[in-house]
Amino acid sequence: MSYKATVFKVMIASPGDVLEERKLIREVLHEWNDIHSEMRKIVLLPVAWETHSSPDMGDRPQAIINRQLKDCDLLVGVFWTRIGTATGEYPSGTVEEIEEHIKKEKPTMLYFSSASVRPDNVDPDQYSELKKFKDSCESRGLFEKYSDTVEFKDKFDRQLQRKLNSEPCFTELLQSYTESAGESTILLSPELSMMAQILLKKASLSDDGIIIHTYFGIKIGEESKDYQSMKPREIAESESAVEELERFGLIKDQGYEREVFKVTREGFEKADSVIL
Repeated sequence: MSYKATVFKVMIASPGDVLEERKLIREVLHEWNDIHSEMRKIVLLPVAWETHSSPDMGDRPQAIINRQLKDCDLLVGVFWTRIGTATGEYPSGTVEEIEEHIKKEKPTMLYFSSASVRPDNVDPDQYSELKKFKDSCESRGLFEKYSDTVEFKDKFDRQLQRKLNSEPCFTELLQSYTESAGESTILLSPELSMMAQILLKKASLSDDGIIIHTYFGIKIGEESKDYQSMKPREIAESESAVEELERFGLIKDQGYEREVFKVTREGFEKADSVIL
């Protein structure tokens, strides 16, 4: 069934030595859409020069790309040993995309790989320029390091969730969309994942305020989720959500084998600010 949604454009910016990371960014965005898009009425659209630019004349190549890829809501930048090709205005097209995005005061997530590399595969000039850019970033914000692609995907996946739950540009746009559409959705809480908010709200509205969490799935009131019919990612998010709620003191273990959790007073108060 079709549904209306707000599309957030996510620019992928990097030199050519992190192709696997670029692929993983797309995978994470597509996986997020598969699980959350219909429920949250949001679509995360990957945007990159190789897929969203077209031939044009009359300006610098990077200036044309900037114009064609403008108005992205979030930028994800990744570096390893290279900075890219100079544009005449910046050390590389990637740096130009990042700096122009930052100028618009839009959220920017930067990642730097610390994976080992053979010395003879490193261009000294490229690496030197990259180090200068990285050093300049240290005084202007926070960036993340990773040691391999597995760690990169794990970190980006978790940090993307946090970004969507806390960044005003996403929460305000979402609220504006739902108000204009006359629909309701979940009001985001920065410290809680979306799944945790869903479980908490549903438990607070049930007759007994209880979440039953077993090896087979989760049950709240008359509604249950059977893990056998869910994707591994959905199972992991559900299990993590229960842990989150308990960690924040919003639910309390009431069973002998940690299978029954009851919403606490703080949990009911928190649930009041979440709208389904």
